[in-house]
Amino acid sequence: MPSLRNPHARRRGRLRGSPQFRLRVGFVLIAMVLSVFGARLVQLQALDPGSYAAMAAAEGTVEVALPAARGAILDRNGEPLADSVDGRMVVADPSLTAEKAPEIAAFLAERLSVDYIDTLARLREPGSRFEYIARRVPSTLAGDVLKEAEERGIDGLSTRRDPLRTYPAHDVAANMIGFMGTDEAFGGMEQVFDTYLSGVDGVARYNIGAGARIPLGINQVRKAVDGTDLTTTIDRDLQWYTQRVLREAVLRAGGQSGIAVIMDSRTGEILADADYPTFDAAAPEESPTEDRGARSINLAYEPGSVEKVLTMASLIDLGRITARTRFVVPGSLERQDRVIHDYFEHGNIKLTAAGVLAKSSNVGTVLAADRFKRGELEAYLKRFGLGRRTNVGLDAESPGILPAPSMWTDQAEDRIAFGQSLSVTAIQMAAAVNTIANRGVRISPSLIKGEAIRDDGVSVGTDVATTRRVVSAHAARQTTLMMERVVDPDDGVAPNARVPGYRVAGKTGTAQRVGPECGCYDGTFTVSFGGFAPADDARFTIYVAIHDPRNGGGGGSVAGPVFSQLMGFALQRYGVAPTGRKATVLPVSW
Repeated sequence: MPSLRNPHARRRGRLRGSPQFRLRVGFVLIAMVLSVFGARLVQLQALDPGSYAAMAAAEGTVEVALPAARGAILDRNGEPLADSVDGRMVVADPSLTAEKAPEIAAFLAERLSVDYIDTLARLREPGSRFEYIARRVPSTLAGDVLKEAEERGIDGLSTRRDPLRTYPAHDVAANMIGFMGTDEAFGGMEQVFDTYLSGVDGVARYNIGAGARIPLGINQVRKAVDGTDLTTTIDRDLQWYTQRVLREAVLRAGGQSGIAVIMDSRTGEILADADYPTFDAAAPEESPTEDRGARSINLAYEPGSVEKVLTMASLIDLGRITARTRFVVPGSLERQDRVIHDYFEHGNIKLTAAGVLAKSSNVGTVLAADRFKRGELEAYLKRFGLGRRTNVGLDAESPGILPAPSMWTDQAEDRIAFGQSLSVTAIQMAAAVNTIANRGVRISPSLIKGEAIRDDGVSVGTDVATTRRVVSAHAARQTTLMMERVVDPDDGVAPNARVPGYRVAGKTGTAQRVGPECGCYDGTFTVSFGGFAPADDARFTIYVAIHDPRNGGGGGSVAGPVFSQLMGFALQRYGVAPTGRKATVLPVSW
């Protein structure tokens, strides 16, 4: 019996169930969906983009700083004295934190040591979606705080990159490095080279709504430019050793403070510049303000008898004396306004110029200085670098004091010749003594390798260091031979400054100190020793000063041994062998 079903219907059924049919339907549906998205995109981007961007802005615009990593401060061998490591800033979205603000503020104050009241206000800031809570938080701590906040059910806290300043060597060279506060540099190289080190922070701006970025809102990023590393002339290990030796010496002498400077005699580079007391740059708040500066450049004081080296070298350069010039030196010398004495009792003694220096005779020095013509000593001292800043690289440097020409009387010249009535800094005296070590040529002392520009626009460093001849090579050599007699165990005043196996040239100093309250000599003293070795081929120049020692010692007994210890270590560290040449032994008396 023939079928009653329509054959065309049977064919349509087979088509609806076929894969080709389902594929066509699928394509149609996809095309419809894409058409809807396309229409919406045209509406947003072509027909009315401004109104939708305005809506995005109304939700909230966030501007986030992208902090630059601060440049490292390195020693001469690339070892970090100050460095930047990964840190985080903790930030809050007040729209999510306002409701629980008291609880969150208490939690953050306890964990991050931030101020509760200030944090509470930030957590509640009306209309804000981004507030700083804490800056430069160690990454581990920031992570722990956010994890704990999440466990407590606290929403609205997050972190961003925020490099953290560290001082891995703690107190080593802290007097020169300075330190960073939260947003400001304090003292030393951190402050002087702040712009050089800082780089340029970047910024990101974007719109947010419902706690997330709005894709069609503002989305702008300016990347941070990290700061430049600053390489110093400091030898970190030598600096560490110098600080420890100086500390022991100051404590042993019962002194108020001390300074030790080590220079490369040939280049003027400062290898070590130690202060005691000093501070830990990683915890500066634990030390008094007066211990956070660099006394070597900002503390001026009378140099005492180390200055006699400059007086004698100048006279020899002028041809007025030689190392063998003879003097009859009385026990005291009456001058216009006072009587000049030596530190030791004696009658008339016959000393050569070398003997005057070896015995550190004030009277003999004044007799020699009588051979200067007016203005000559002043001119030489200025050429040695006294009375003006060295521009070694740090701020707040004292120029010291040389009397104005109108105040440079005969009486003043008498006292200046043996180290009174003028003031100097330790860096000035180190550079002046180094002039003799460097065969009569003064080299500007440097703390920076290469060249760097300070925030005041001044370029400093070894690449811009200057040299000038102060005295002839002959005058420097004769003065050196005289200085070698100072450490002679029989004829000198500083045998404890010797370094076994090496020829040493040096000079002691003991000077009265001027009290800040009275502006007069207050009964305290500064004792010092400046010298170099090997004397006949100088490699290092060292100057040590200890202020207000209470053990009754002078430059030879207090500062001399410090010089010896530091010089011996420096010579060994840099592999400097003795020259093996015997010294010319100058007569000290006649």
